[in-house]
Amino acid sequence: NNEHHPHATTTNITAMERKDVVIPAGCASAFEPEKHIEYIVGWNKAKEDFEYVMSEYLRMSGLYWCITALDLVDARDRLDSEAVLRFVKECFHSDVGGFGASHGHDAHLLYTLSAVQILTMYDAMDGEIATKVKSFVKGLQREDGSFQGDAWGEVDTRFSFCAIATMSLLNALDELRIDDAVAHLLRCFNFDGGFGVGEESESHAGQIYCCVSALAITGSLPLIDQDRLGWWLSERQLPSGGFNGRPEKLPDVCYSWWVLSSLVSLGRADWVDSRKLRTFILACQDTETGGFGDRPGNMVDPFHTLFGIAALSMLGEGGIKKVNSIYCMPTSRLPAHCVQT
Repeated sequence: NNEHHPHATTTNITAMERKDVVIPAGCASAFEPEKHIEYIVGWNKAKEDFEYVMSEYLRMSGLYWCITALDLVDARDRLDSEAVLRFVKECFHSDVGGFGASHGHDAHLLYTLSAVQILTMYDAMDGEIATKVKSFVKGLQREDGSFQGDAWGEVDTRFSFCAIATMSLLNALDELRIDDAVAHLLRCFNFDGGFGVGEESESHAGQIYCCVSALAITGSLPLIDQDRLGWWLSERQLPSGGFNGRPEKLPDVCYSWWVLSSLVSLGRADWVDSRKLRTFILACQDTETGGFGDRPGNMVDPFHTLFGIAALSMLGEGGIKKVNSIYCMPTSRLPAHCVQT
């Protein structure tokens, strides 16, 4: 496919052997929605299990992964909506305006976005909470346009996306210094076409998703070299069909989301082999327990389950609702003012 890439001359600078996996014979080749529903519902009920207990530090995001995965296969009603909304609101810090990962955890942009996504999907956003969230997010923008995740000052391009996506969902983008936020992201654009956690940081597919989505929400994608970025992303596909997150790493089903969603937003999804990607994603299912692992035969978890299902949605898999490539939410749940993909 390199003839389609304007920057293909930089391909194969060296003849290094790529790391990859071999998909074992007998792996799943059909989507198993009922199994995944059973897995997610069971995971949320098994509150004494080691995996559930040890995930407290990211519980809000875990809940978002589970709800979104279920919603995409039209099974959101399998979770107790009153319990979901009660937990979310119990994690709200009314004094600062943000949400924590769980009870007793400090407010952070990562979990504030997850909470706002959940409240949006349930159409349960409270006006007073929205006002305080907007103030919280605005207060985390730094002088150079970047965002820190919380009161302790860590800066990361993930947080730029979280801030911009949160304010977009709340229809309050105009309350941020958008020009400064975009300028910061543009300074993080690398010579190889990717983005990292900050300026002069290694390009990484997860960070690229965050930067591309933030630029898409703000209407700023024309400001970057989209062909060069599309080339970098398409080079992440390995012979197995899966994507890695950066050169010389193994494929992982979560990058099926980070890479493909970015290519969709760039209008370059046809630069990769969707058939081989589908084969890899389906092979990462556990047909006995349900759920997706990072690679075929590995343990499953809600994180990879959501991003496996969401990637299949972008590939047009039957039985899955259409997902928005920017917000990672069912398009049917997005407010009309949000960017549609």
